[in-house]
Amino acid sequence: MKLENGNGEAERFYCELSSPALIGFEACGNTQWFEDLLDRLGHEVWMGDAAAIRASYVRKQKTDRRDAAHILKLLIEKRFPLLWRPSAQERDLRQLLIHRHKLVGIRARMKNGLQHLMLNRGVQMKRKLWSEAGQKALRALPLEGWAAQRRQDLLNLLSGLDPQIRQLAEAIKRAAQENPRVRLLMTQAGVGAITALAYVLTMGDVDRFKRGKQVASYLGLISSECSSS
Repeated sequence: MKLENGNGEAERFYCELSSPALIGFEACGNTQWFEDLLDRLGHEVWMGDAAAIRASYVRKQKTDRRDAAHILKLLIEKRFPLLWRPSAQERDLRQLLIHRHKLVGIRARMKNGLQHLMLNRGVQMKRKLWSEAGQKALRALPLEGWAAQRRQDLLNLLSGLDPQIRQLAEAIKRAAQENPRVRLLMTQAGVGAITALAYVLTMGDVDRFKRGKQVASYLGLISSECSSS
């Protein structure tokens, strides 16, 4: 049985269930709408490790119907490989960090574009370009046509981005101060609000890790070698 989301069919189906249900599914991308829907309707949501679910298959052939039947079997037999799910607040704070990170990346590309405009005119200022004297030199650079338009557009975009990034940075600092674990991490030298908050939101419930190696593996910090003898 397939349910469409766009026409409200999926929501109606889960609304009509007589009592809150336990619903399990494989972890995959773009399921946030489904999780939010189930949470709002009061159902219990279990997200499973997709690799562990596939590894428990007896048959290698996979279809949607077989996948659903297998997940149900794992739930009934209490063998479902449950994953930790961040709370709604934690997911929202992750969006805050992602949003700032994306805007900082856009700002870096704009700054690189302005550096290239200077280099193409034989002027190299590196970080000094963002000083008051550097900005004055950039605006005084003799440019014509679309090069001049590009300079002006990049400067305009930068002037709008900087306040947005500062506002997001302040929001991150406030969120960091409200979280005891983040404040504890920030007592370590060199660990600021952004790093500490990102770490806590990524790790979640640390009790799910029995050894330090599991933490390193989860964060992708264990190196591997791919070479031929």
